[in-house]
Amino acid sequence: MRIRRYAFTLVELLVVIAIIGVLVALLLPAVQAAREAARRSSCQNNLKQLGIAFHNRHDQLGTLPPGTGPSQCCWGTWIVLTLPYMEQGVLTDLYLNWGGNDTAVPTATPPIPANMRYGHATNRDNVTGRKIPTLTCPSDEPQKPLNGVTSHNYCVNYGNTNINQANLTAFTPPITFLEAPFGLPKDATKPRDGRTLASITDGTSQTMLAAEVIQGKRTDLRGYSWWGGAHYFTTFGGPNSPLQDVVSGGICVTGLPNPPCTLTATSTLPIWMGSRSLHPGGVQVVMGDGAVKFVSNTVNIDVWRAASTSQGRETLQLE
Repeated sequence: MRIRRYAFTLVELLVVIAIIGVLVALLLPAVQAAREAARRSSCQNNLKQLGIAFHNRHDQLGTLPPGTGPSQCCWGTWIVLTLPYMEQGVLTDLYLNWGGNDTAVPTATPPIPANMRYGHATNRDNVTGRKIPTLTCPSDEPQKPLNGVTSHNYCVNYGNTNINQANLTAFTPPITFLEAPFGLPKDATKPRDGRTLASITDGTSQTMLAAEVIQGKRTDLRGYSWWGGAHYFTTFGGPNSPLQDVVSGGICVTGLPNPPCTLTATSTLPIWMGSRSLHPGGVQVVMGDGAVKFVSNTVNIDVWRAASTSQGRETLQLE
């Protein structure tokens, strides 16, 4: 008695493989879209937590943190002062010489040696070499571009002009600085005091506190927000602007995957860094009332700039 054995022919096998390939090709974009939606939601939650941290600090101390101390640059940024309100207060306690300068302070406890900056081995090993999850967007890749110090994905709002918050007179009409929630301390004798929420006379629901940035790849210092040159953003250009960021006093690596940048400012290209994101189509921001919004790349530039000013008396609002 003969036993028949059934098997796929070569043609049938190739057809099955082709069908599986088509199904995989159809499913992969959906899977990637679902993953990006989850990452975007996580990023949104991070910004929400950051907004809450700013409010908690304001409730306790009466002000938002300043962007940096009076000496700018290299002795700590708003991140260090906000960490206690993100359940990371131990790191603030470990950070030495916030708002100081390069002068040794032997009477401090513990003593502060000369040149105790954000990148000093003590601060790096204890604080600035650490990645803060709440300040890291999961759509980006964590970077340590220089000396083992980490980069992050959220920066504070310095308004509508440049890092110096100056009027830009080379434009017609000039771009006038109309105040912002963050900047240098108003009073050098109170270096840890920033602006108040009451000073946001445009309304907290209409003014941004912080927004996304992209971490620079290789040695690019964008997102390197322990450093005073990269702790902020302005709205001189729109979200994910094709204009070059001007990385003054730091390192700028041109070419993909980095956004456009230069080290040279001009009369029509000031020292500024824009809000940028790896989420398709726009950036996420946290407003002064704690609400998180997604802002399209196509937002009107006047609306975008109005959302960054705290005393502009504009009637434009982000949708």
